[in-house]
Amino acid sequence: MIPQGIEIFVATEPVDMRFGFERLGGLVRERMGREPRSKALFVFFGKRRKTVKVLWWDGTGSVLFYKRLDAGLFEIPKPACEGEASVTVSEAAFEAIFAGLSTRVVH
Repeated sequence: MIPQGIEIFVATEPVDMRFGFERLGGLVRERMGREPRSKALFVFFGKRRKTVKVLWWDGTGSVLFYKRLDAGLFEIPKPACEGEASVTVSEAAFEAIFAGLSTRVVH
C-alpha cells in the first residue's frame, strides 16, 4: 500500500495518542516544518512508547495507522542535533521501528 522511496519523518517527542488527523497534521506543520499532504510518512509515539501513529496522505485522502505493542517498547530514534523535532529514517529502519525492534547499532 505504501510506495517505496517515500520520505519518513519520525517525531522525536512523544504526543498524546488521542490526537487524530487534524492535530497530527498540525504538529507536522508546526514542529516538523513539513506539509502533511506531501505523501511522506509522519511517525508519532505515545508517551509510554507502547503505541505509535503514522500519518500519511495517499493522494486521495489522509491515512492514519495506529499500533500498540503487546510487549516491549517502541524505540524513538535520537536526533543528530539536540532540539530537532524529527528524524528522517530509511524504509528499513521504519520497518524495524514499527515492528518494535531495536535500531541501535551494536559495536
